[in-house]
Amino acid sequence: MSTSSPSTPQPAADPDALTDAERRVLDFERDWIGRSGAKESAIRTELGLTSARYHQLLHAAIDRPDALAEDPLLVRRLQRLRESRTRARAARTFRIDPAAGAERAGADRHDS
Repeated sequence: MSTSSPSTPQPAADPDALTDAERRVLDFERDWIGRSGAKESAIRTELGLTSARYHQLLHAAIDRPDALAEDPLLVRRLQRLRESRTRARAARTFRIDPAAGAERAGADRHDS
């Protein structure tokens, strides 16, 4: 009979495995579809997390292969939402709007 002592090294946990907190966040996100109300207050009440920490865990979770294997539809939907929000934010930051560029170029020519 083999017993392990506290100093005996334990097998390393799978680094791609979801943590309990990430599972809870994904479960919350899955259940949130179709609900109404203030999501931030529900996050704090139901999960005991700040909105910022919730989003950190959510974004980490949807990048894990285990999350994709567990619920591919949810994870892909969340990845698409994140990518579209990132693109929209970049467009606002860098003013990627061809029409605005043409208007500005026309205004510059009339100023001289």
